[in-house]
Amino acid sequence: MEAAPLHAALADGPPGGAAYWLTTADRVRIRIGVWPEGEKGTVLLFPGRTEYVEKYGRAAVDFRARGYATVVIDWRGQGLADRSLKDRNVGHVDHFSDFQKDVAAVLAAAGTLGLPRPFFLVSHSMGGAIALRSLIEGLPVAAAVFSAPMWGLLLAPATRPVAWVLAKASRTLGFSHRYAPSTGPVTYVASAPHADNVLTTDEPMWDYMKAQVTGAPDLALGGPSLNWLHEALDECRRLRALPSPAVPTLTALGSNERVVDAAPIHERMARWPGGRLEVVPGAEHEIMMERPETRDRFFDDCAALFEANTGA
Repeated sequence: MEAAPLHAALADGPPGGAAYWLTTADRVRIRIGVWPEGEKGTVLLFPGRTEYVEKYGRAAVDFRARGYATVVIDWRGQGLADRSLKDRNVGHVDHFSDFQKDVAAVLAAAGTLGLPRPFFLVSHSMGGAIALRSLIEGLPVAAAVFSAPMWGLLLAPATRPVAWVLAKASRTLGFSHRYAPSTGPVTYVASAPHADNVLTTDEPMWDYMKAQVTGAPDLALGGPSLNWLHEALDECRRLRALPSPAVPTLTALGSNERVVDAAPIHERMARWPGGRLEVVPGAEHEIMMERPETRDRFFDDCAALFEANTGA
């Protein structure tokens, strides 16, 4: 591991944070942010698409206040991790399974750094799809929390078959690197107003996110590639057919969710042994970026689940 840059002021995380470069098994350079103090264990935090280490600095403060260290990942293709396309604003991945190589590198780094055990998993949006696959494949965590997991893409019924056909054709015809329809190079937080945004009802947290992508533009990411769309649709389809792992689980979902498909979340949580779904009234997609009372309840619920499964 080598030291990597951390925009500490923008992250607003606990004291003592650091970032490191990791190299995956297929030689991709990714970045982790580490806030290492926590006497009760360590949270492995899997962010969503377009996200980056600094976005979860305040979440690390909340976890630290409850006794937990935090590790956050810059997935390949976003944040300061390697981006494979000439246009670095395209959110692209060759294969969704490649993210599991990132997970393996992070797990090894957590061991090398001697971070406190047990490990717990918290994931958001796209990170929830990666996390579910990791759990199914045996990721050694004592409990897992999902925030608005991407177990299905929110597409109108009429456009879903078109999206499948277009995404698949793009691979055959050689334009899978292009932006998916209706998306472009500008990241959502930088261009959208706070009013009626689909991420959070909390204006100070909206300003926090906006300040990060304007203060450090290299962190920002635009729309997904057609190849990402194909891989995401295929991974959600594959995951939907698999049983839920025997891991104690909490999933939080805003009642006004407008980014991921809520139906697969309700379906899976209804059949997850030891799982609980918490629908948060009035909340949007970003539960960890919502109003203070919503955030406090979320982090309290995480801590309660972790403490109940410390010996798992």
